[in-house]
Amino acid sequence: MKTRPNNPPILTHVDKSDREAKQRPLSLGVIRRLWGYTGPHARKRNWLVVLVLLRAVQLPAMAWCLAAVLNGPVLAQDWRGILWGASGFFALALSTAVVFHFRMRLALELGEAVVQDLRREVFDHLQRMSMSFYDKTKLGRIISRITSDAEAVRMGVQSVVFVSMVQVGSMLVAAAVMLWYDPPLFLVVLLMAPVLWRLSKYFRDRLSVTYRATQESYSRVTATLAESINGIRVTQGFVRQDVNAELFGGLVEDHAEYHLKSARLQAVFLPIIELNSQFFMALLLALGGVQVLRMEFFAGWAGGSEAELFAALVVFALLMPQFFNPIANIGRQYNDALTAMAGAERVFGLLDTEPEQMDGPDAAPLPPITGRVELDGVTFGYDPAKPVLHGISFVAEPGRTIALVGQTGSGKTSIISLIAKFYLPTAGRVLIDGHDTRGVTTDSLAKQIGIVLQSNYLFTGSVMDNIRVGRPDATDDEVIAAAEALGCLDIFERLQDGLLTDVGEKGGSLSLGQRQLVCFCRAMLADPRVLILDEATSAVDTMTEQRVQEALAKLLSGRTSFVVAHRLSTIRHADEVLVLDAGRIIERGTHHALLEQGGRYAHLYRQFIHASEA
Repeated sequence: MKTRPNNPPILTHVDKSDREAKQRPLSLGVIRRLWGYTGPHARKRNWLVVLVLLRAVQLPAMAWCLAAVLNGPVLAQDWRGILWGASGFFALALSTAVVFHFRMRLALELGEAVVQDLRREVFDHLQRMSMSFYDKTKLGRIISRITSDAEAVRMGVQSVVFVSMVQVGSMLVAAAVMLWYDPPLFLVVLLMAPVLWRLSKYFRDRLSVTYRATQESYSRVTATLAESINGIRVTQGFVRQDVNAELFGGLVEDHAEYHLKSARLQAVFLPIIELNSQFFMALLLALGGVQVLRMEFFAGWAGGSEAELFAALVVFALLMPQFFNPIANIGRQYNDALTAMAGAERVFGLLDTEPEQMDGPDAAPLPPITGRVELDGVTFGYDPAKPVLHGISFVAEPGRTIALVGQTGSGKTSIISLIAKFYLPTAGRVLIDGHDTRGVTTDSLAKQIGIVLQSNYLFTGSVMDNIRVGRPDATDDEVIAAAEALGCLDIFERLQDGLLTDVGEKGGSLSLGQRQLVCFCRAMLADPRVLILDEATSAVDTMTEQRVQEALAKLLSGRTSFVVAHRLSTIRHADEVLVLDAGRIIERGTHHALLEQGGRYAHLYRQFIHASEA
């Protein structure tokens, strides 16, 4: 495998803390819990169990039926018996095919039903998780729970459980038939089984390692590909095409090397397994032949006539695959079961993560509010041991606009997150119309607060669909009226399909300014009593901003508003400006009063003016 010490791809480094076990030991508790998800589909599950048991009997029964025809009508040259035997064998084979069809179909349907239920439960659970959970948990891990881990559970339900039942059943039925026909010869067969099991396990363990390495290398390839596509503008802007191509080529070569290593192991494993099967068959023929030709073999135990011993040899020759093949198959299913167990444990671990209780036990719905917001001695930290806000106190009277100013990390976003009840204060109180947010339900509070974020996130759908997020039951006329009131209806009407224009993935079909206007219209349509604008005009061009400022004046009128902005031109008309530094309010007052003081705000404003003139 080639190594490249210089310019290593960024994404080839994997933090050990991010590694997750690909397999887990079998756990009765996890199996029982997973089996419980088949409960709502009990009828389908029960029929599937019946078909599994039936197929487990049918597979060795076909071999036994063939042996019976060979030992009976064929040896006796009974043509009528041969025809009847052939017809019976065909009927049994046909019934086996029918059972196989419905077993596979029901297993697929049951696995799909269980995974659908599990994914719905995970998604619903994620909607209830607090913001602190998303701050601490990487997006990739969350997505993997509902994708790859859920797929591992599907494999466990529809394949591992029922295929293993068929294999074990076939093996036991074949063993019972062989034991009934010839116990001494079956003892020889039984002694061969551990050899095949150990050989299979030896290669399985090594293949498992290479498969995991292959999967990890594939993840690096796809991650690098995604990064390259997302950053194509930077790549072309800095002329890094050749460098990126070399790095990607190295990852592809590594991935190919892992694939080849797996193929080499398979190329050794499969022929050895096949050779062992042929060796066991040769040993069986040798011992069985001696037993038939020399009656004293296993004297006193074998018993029976020469014809009976020959019949037993034929039965053994046809049933041995039904006994040995499941050993290798069960080994593969065991590995799959460990993978499914790891996936199930991770999914259940997420489901068992209790959402942070944002509402107290006596929380009541918040009645209609006028919009008075007060922070009383609020201290807060995402990690309680490391506060980011210290003793914050201020009052926003109904209809007033409060501007939050400060450098990155000063605590502006933390304050609005507390007002929106994304988090609870570590100490102090957040009061809405005199109601402590701890004592009101989060949903009732959210319905009376509107938020426009800097990220201006848009969902898949049309412009109208995204505006309607603010009030899902709004009519088309109400959506149009909100856009018209904001003064941007003409901008949307100039789009290819007007308000019905598809915004594309993450709003990619719209400009940054257009995306933020959609978010403004969304807030206008919601008509909240408290409005939060977090860097809401940071990506709006100057011409668009002039129109937005006029519309915002209407939007802010009569509402309590909190405006967070680095562009100080957006907060000149705020009723009060709070200047924050390191989680503390260091200045407060109107725009003009703070300029006259010549303090931190005045310094920030001068920097803004110089940057605008540059």
